[in-house]
Amino acid sequence: MSTIPELTKHARELMHKAVESTKREFTGIRSGKATTSLLDLVRVEAYGSAVPLNQVALVAAPEPRLLTVQPFDKSLAHAIEKAIREADLGLNPSTQGNLIRVPLPVLSEERRKDLVKVIHKLAEEGRIAVRHARTETLSKIKKIEKVPEDDKTRAEKDVQKLTDEHIKQIDALIHAKEAEIMEV
Repeated sequence: MSTIPELTKHARELMHKAVESTKREFTGIRSGKATTSLLDLVRVEAYGSAVPLNQVALVAAPEPRLLTVQPFDKSLAHAIEKAIREADLGLNPSTQGNLIRVPLPVLSEERRKDLVKVIHKLAEEGRIAVRHARTETLSKIKKIEKVPEDDKTRAEKDVQKLTDEHIKQIDALIHAKEAEIMEV
């Protein structure tokens, strides 16, 4: 059996991971500005397996509306271009010599609203992960034997406080990303 402090610490770690995961997911959502993290989730079919783009190419953002991708191995240029096109990011890359240019089109109002919906869905997944950590921890706290009820109640309040803090962090991420997307 674990102790209450161990359970609380474990809950904090799980909740922190949920917030970090949400933050990472948000970096893959496109706003009006070019950012190299936009292509972080793109996986390229190379050397017989799907590998992250940043392991087979150098990604740069030389201009606010342009990303450039320079393959380490020139023979992968076509596979990289295909992976970017099929990543469902609304991007249309073009190869020029050994450099792949990825212009970022201006987002339409409709596309911006769609992206905001995607953000809310990802954030809800993060909130669910935080609440799941809370539920799991509370059930473990209830099962601990030979601990006064007052200590269990205090621990339950602490876990709820942790949950509220982490959900607030996710909400702050939503507002920041939403503002970034809706900015024209």
